[in-house]
Amino acid sequence: MLTAVNTSDLTLLLQDAASGDPGAQERVLGVLYGELHRMAELALRAERAEHTLQATALVHEAYMRLFGSQPVAWQSRQHFFVTASRTIRRILVDYARKHNSQKRGGDAARVDFENALFVAKSYSREFVELDRALEELATADPRKSQVVELRFFGGMTVEEIAQLLRVSENTVKRDWTVARAWLQSRIQDLPV
Repeated sequence: MLTAVNTSDLTLLLQDAASGDPGAQERVLGVLYGELHRMAELALRAERAEHTLQATALVHEAYMRLFGSQPVAWQSRQHFFVTASRTIRRILVDYARKHNSQKRGGDAARVDFENALFVAKSYSREFVELDRALEELATADPRKSQVVELRFFGGMTVEEIAQLLRVSENTVKRDWTVARAWLQSRIQDLPV
């Protein structure tokens, strides 16, 4: 569930943290740690058993990227959660790419998007293909891409996404359905 902190209070706190205020950065971590950890756990839920990246490490890496050397000028709570979901996605894709580069040979089976939602995390190559397709979707329709990122990588419910993006739940459901079909067609067309 999204943090219960007042939206304007959280936005101000994020802006203070981005300006380099170390006290604000600590408060942001205190306020949002539970939510970031939940997002990380959900993103890692379908990973293979021997996966070495743990939710806590994923949260810490995401936090370092979100508040590291190049601070983000947070515009709103929505901006933060969309960016956090995207950051978790980037970390997992980087991890998958690193894992792929360490392997030699092996045949990877193609997986459609419907299956990728549930098993791609355990197949690094398909996970990277999903990432490429999501990049393409972000260019074609940014909101649909955000819905996928928030749902798949952020672990958010339809209701939470609707609240965050300020659209109706039906719009989120439609975006999710259309995005899944579009991504499924793209993943089937991507080279292995």
